[in-house]
Amino acid sequence: MKRRAFLAGGLASGATLTIVPSHLRATTTRNSTLQFAQIGCGRMGVGDMTNLLNSGWNERFNARIVACCDVDSKRARAAAGSATSFYQEKGENKIIIGAFTDHRELLKRDDIDGFIISTPDHWHGLIGIGAAEAGKHIYMQKPLTYSIAEGRALVEAVRGKGVVLQTGSQQRSSIYFRQICHIIRNEWLGSLLRIEVEIPTDGGRGSGQPTVPPATLDYDRWQGPSAELPYVEARVHPQSDLGRPGWLQVEAYCLGMITGWGSHMYDIAQWAMGDDKFPSEIEARGEFPERGLFDVHVGFHGEAVYDHGVIMTSRNGEPGVKFVTKDGWARCARGKMDCSDKRLLRRQPTGDEIVLKTSTNHMEDFIRSIRDGSDPVCPVEVGHRSNSICVLHHLSMKLGGRKLRWDRARGTIADDEEAAAKLVPKMRPPYVMGSDLTR
Repeated sequence: MKRRAFLAGGLASGATLTIVPSHLRATTTRNSTLQFAQIGCGRMGVGDMTNLLNSGWNERFNARIVACCDVDSKRARAAAGSATSFYQEKGENKIIIGAFTDHRELLKRDDIDGFIISTPDHWHGLIGIGAAEAGKHIYMQKPLTYSIAEGRALVEAVRGKGVVLQTGSQQRSSIYFRQICHIIRNEWLGSLLRIEVEIPTDGGRGSGQPTVPPATLDYDRWQGPSAELPYVEARVHPQSDLGRPGWLQVEAYCLGMITGWGSHMYDIAQWAMGDDKFPSEIEARGEFPERGLFDVHVGFHGEAVYDHGVIMTSRNGEPGVKFVTKDGWARCARGKMDCSDKRLLRRQPTGDEIVLKTSTNHMEDFIRSIRDGSDPVCPVEVGHRSNSICVLHHLSMKLGGRKLRWDRARGTIADDEEAAAKLVPKMRPPYVMGSDLTR
């Protein structure tokens, strides 16, 4: 199928935001030791790889890194060297961890069970779908995909091949968020009235003149499906270290804080209500001042309305989620939680009350799910749904605050052809869905 027809077909299926029953493979591994490739070796990639190294070394999980891949060969080699050093410090002498610049080489290897995908957002969908179709389990950094259409295609690929996908929404592996969600889901403070989401604000200015890309960087492939732009280090990633990359503030590669942090906080809002919930209406306004190379939103505010009457507002502020109920309030953030009734912070569900899945380590939960052939704490549909809320907020911002009404039965925006058309991304050939260059 043509790429836009393929993506649009996923939106029109009517199941875009419906959880698909899990049918994972009965035999979920090729190797007794789970073997992974790290795809994307920048700041987050090195962090994810380190988590796998530390978690996998535990004999309960028996998982390891066997390859590192990045379109910047310098980064791939550095990551492979770090993984090699880790194993050498554990007393292993014969270590071979390859450094690669093209993930397709790793899709064909039977000795690799899974991918840890930590690339820039605009590559998540293509690499994730290719990995799922190759039977690889996936740990995917959030946000799940750049667009809703790619997310739907990824859900179908993951479920169609029966592999495990853990979305990197690690707050679901934190007691602070889980406990507050227990309070709200079980209505220990009465029925939920509204949710207040706060996320950080981007800032600064991107500057620099176009130059020739470094010899170590395959810049065309780094751009992948995004619009072609001249190389400027400030909007790609720093060559001197693993500092915060400029692409995080360039709309061609990501949508800014609304997905970067919104995917975390909206995910918790969803968890507290029930993962099958989705807004029927979303509207948002954002500030897009001139900032040189950087063009994602800075300040923003939004409102989402759910069919069961809950209203979710969001704005810039200290990252966290506050739930306001009939009889009080509860708030969660990283490393802390609070509640109008402090006793509920220690209460545990009993009897027929709702008990949320417990995970204390997001990477270990991923590995355990592969071993068990079960869903992790943040499976593919959950990551897709939370990210879709982010993307719709962003789209409303770009349309000047237009209210978007979601048609759940058809899986698209209702009565707004212009907005609905923007759910399907423009992808630069040859980096398109189904291409030999992306699988």
